[in-house]
Amino acid sequence: LTGVLTILINSSCDRTSVAEESAALPGDEETILLKVTSPAFLEGEQIPKKYTGEGLDVSPPLEWIEAPPNTASFALTCDDPDAPMGTWDHWVIYNIPANASKLPEAVPTQEQLPDGSRQGLNDFGEIGYRGPMPPPGKPHRYYFTLYALDTVLDLPKPVGREDLEKALKGHVIEESRLMGTYQRQ
Repeated sequence: LTGVLTILINSSCDRTSVAEESAALPGDEETILLKVTSPAFLEGEQIPKKYTGEGLDVSPPLEWIEAPPNTASFALTCDDPDAPMGTWDHWVIYNIPANASKLPEAVPTQEQLPDGSRQGLNDFGEIGYRGPMPPPGKPHRYYFTLYALDTVLDLPKPVGREDLEKALKGHVIEESRLMGTYQRQ
């Protein structure tokens, strides 16, 4: 307990470290952290074909709970670190309103959404989501990473994941990741 108290008092700790350490304390206010899930698949499970390049190629529904205080917006990326040419970006979306708690299935593939969210370029060179379509063989992992931000981003349009990640520096309050897999035969 003394080690945990030291970490909580140490002002050089970032919020995520404090939240992770305090999560172990029963009854502490920080026990529930930002968590992204999908009603379409569970952590580590195969992403349904509908949400892949072999199916309808529409984005899966995503939901999250426990937005941290002072969240001004959310950003989300989806990437495949197992792609033959290195990490492959499938989705970049940012300026999701702070009061949002989900993204619906089949988010339209347009740059500006009615709620103010903006979508960037994926590695297919297109705006919006493009689903898994790995080469036949072993399963690939797909990480949906949700970021709670302390700002609304003012970025030139459209941006890719690399530009988004640069803009996120110093603005991430908390993040959560959901991993699904997909394998083509």
